[in-house]
Amino acid sequence: PLQRTRVEHAARRGDWVALADVSPALREAIVVSEDKRFYEHSGVDWRGATAAAWANLWSTRTRGASTVTMQLTGLLDDDPKHSGQRSLAQKAVQAVDALRLERTWRKDQILEAYLNLVPFRGETVGLAALSQTLFGKAPSGLDERESAVAAALIRAPNAPYTRVATRACRILRDMRAANVESGCPNLDAFVQIAFARPTIATDDPSFDGRGENSPQLAPHFARQIANAVHPAPGMRVRSTLDANLQRYARDTLTRTLIELNARAHPRNVQDGAVVVLDNATGDVLAWVGSSGGLSKAREVDAALALRQAGSTLKPFLYAEAIDERRVTTASLLDDAPLDLAAGGGLYMPQNYDKGFKGWVSVRTALGSSLNVPAVRTLVMVTPHRFAKTLTALGLPLTQAGDYYGFSLALGSADVSLVTLTNAYRALANGGVVSPIADLPASAQAASNSASKRVFSRESAFIVTDVLADNNARTRTFDFDSPLDTRMFSAVKTGTSKDMRDNWTVGFTSRYTVGVWVGNADGSPMWDVSGVTGAAPVWAAIVGYLHRRVPSVAPAAPRGVERVRVQFANAVEPSRNEWFIAGTSTPL
Repeated sequence: PLQRTRVEHAARRGDWVALADVSPALREAIVVSEDKRFYEHSGVDWRGATAAAWANLWSTRTRGASTVTMQLTGLLDDDPKHSGQRSLAQKAVQAVDALRLERTWRKDQILEAYLNLVPFRGETVGLAALSQTLFGKAPSGLDERESAVAAALIRAPNAPYTRVATRACRILRDMRAANVESGCPNLDAFVQIAFARPTIATDDPSFDGRGENSPQLAPHFARQIANAVHPAPGMRVRSTLDANLQRYARDTLTRTLIELNARAHPRNVQDGAVVVLDNATGDVLAWVGSSGGLSKAREVDAALALRQAGSTLKPFLYAEAIDERRVTTASLLDDAPLDLAAGGGLYMPQNYDKGFKGWVSVRTALGSSLNVPAVRTLVMVTPHRFAKTLTALGLPLTQAGDYYGFSLALGSADVSLVTLTNAYRALANGGVVSPIADLPASAQAASNSASKRVFSRESAFIVTDVLADNNARTRTFDFDSPLDTRMFSAVKTGTSKDMRDNWTVGFTSRYTVGVWVGNADGSPMWDVSGVTGAAPVWAAIVGYLHRRVPSVAPAAPRGVERVRVQFANAVEPSRNEWFIAGTSTPL
């Protein structure tokens, strides 16, 4: 199960409990309390009915004549106005229904249904809900005292604890339980403590209906499914999620956040999210919307929350610039102080380390995530055209490019982790964007729908080659970082202003993985860089996926050739570079 949620607001119920999983003590207490001749009669206890009629004639207080089977027929009544009535005519109808039911159902089936449908206390209905909320255990673990208290609640669900304890003591005597001759010592206090127990609601996602706490596997993803399908209670819906991968991604994120908040060096980071997509189909294989108990806003789906993208938009900028024949990966850009007129002042971009590297190639500028060369590239592309490209990739930009200005190159637009991960999936698919799918049926529809080409196969391949080049990252990330994987992978990190958001998004030949860490309230993290926050989570998940399906580097598409580049000023080492055929002009 992905999540448990409350769909019935008139009552709290748990899972259906088989009679074999019910404590023998409780079965005995129910029979002793409600129907002593349950296993002898055929639906109506004529002896009990006669005794009750005689007692009513002489106004003597006695138990009712309703058997467990007759009570069950009232619980099964579709009309709630009739199920609780005790008129003579209603009793007669229940008796007829009970005789009919006993001819088609076995005694164990009747008792099982009764225990799962009978109201106990307040809005708690059924044994599964009662045993968890009142005693904090599974129905199979109820002892004699707890069973007697549960049976006592059937007759008077909302009675005060003293009255319930008195009735429970009588039931214990009828059961001939040990230590009841002395007057059921401490039973009053036991019932009072049980009633004072904080209610663990059966709609709590950690409550599995059998008194066991099961972690939420994918509560936020479950909402997406529920909104799409609107399932009825008990309905089974198969999703695209991979349970083992989902569990691994959730645990890896939690473990990393705990390490980041170690007492020796706390980093003030409580939230995170992970999305894993299948490149070919767009299937959502993992969707971790929050860090669970570590988060102060665990109900917020961080995979859908809009956050500043940081440097994660740079691959799309350079892909567009390559498609427009403005640069190649061997083109040199000046990483030096830059002043641009913007609005009522000057826009002066700076690098992450506040330093400048001088003349660098596009490969180095993208791989090392240098800011000033990216802004120079956006000047050539223009913010207007770049914003249209980002919108075509499915990123939720709400304004035109001129609104963001040149800061759009550094990720000033707000995006969600899901849309950003799918945009990187477009690079993995050779520049073609297509919708994601959370249900197998929608995956088929998505695959049949018309996909949209945003970048050429050539530029997508070249940008992918740069993102997979660990040497291109050394100016900023050094040689040894979590981004350097043992298999083929293309990856980019991003950090928003004041370290409020940290991203790592990348892909292998088969999967695209996106990770975000930060705080749901928008507060800054402390000393969390691109390789210490989200990157370790990303690297662990990519390694897990590679062990399942090995990743291989893509072959160069037709129209892309590799040529030797000699840099005249020797600021970059000579290297083999990929070029779109016809654009490898001398520098």
